[in-house]
Amino acid sequence: MKLAERIVMVAILLVLIGGGAWLYFAVNHKEQSIRDAVAKGEYQIPVEDDQKELSPEETLERYYPTLIPVMIGSTSMAASVADSLSEHIQGLSDTPSLPPEIVKLFIFGVDAVHTIWMKDMNYSLDIMWADKNGSIVHIEENISPETYSRTRSESFASPVPARYVIEANAGFVASSSIKLGDVLQING
Repeated sequence: MKLAERIVMVAILLVLIGGGAWLYFAVNHKEQSIRDAVAKGEYQIPVEDDQKELSPEETLERYYPTLIPVMIGSTSMAASVADSLSEHIQGLSDTPSLPPEIVKLFIFGVDAVHTIWMKDMNYSLDIMWADKNGSIVHIEENISPETYSRTRSESFASPVPARYVIEANAGFVASSSIKLGDVLQING
């Protein structure tokens, strides 16, 4: 190996060692400043965006960004639409609440037996299934989050094929006098 090649190799090695040492000391210094702040009682854990308390408007925008007007029977409300596979799977799971004037509308491409479960739910629901014409063909009321657990999972489905599933707060069906045969109208 020529002298010039050796000098280049040594220079590269020194750059790598120097860079590694700088990175080590930079990270260690940052951690030391945090340890010092903790020792003095001056350190506060930063609040992540998903951990901070949201206002009602922020909650609405975060969990229900796109709403369309719908009507079931004679009751008008806004619907948050789930029309992709990932949205169908997620549904209302992990949402803190469902505003009383909003329902979750699942739109499926085909008539089938669409099953719903209460995985990671925080509140009870009324669930309605509608056929391709929008006619309500099945209703389940006041389904509790406790119907799903790590050891047991109860699921809910219409006994007849449906194209739409509507999830609303528990009590919605009774308070709105929704019944089999009422029609879902999508105005969006």
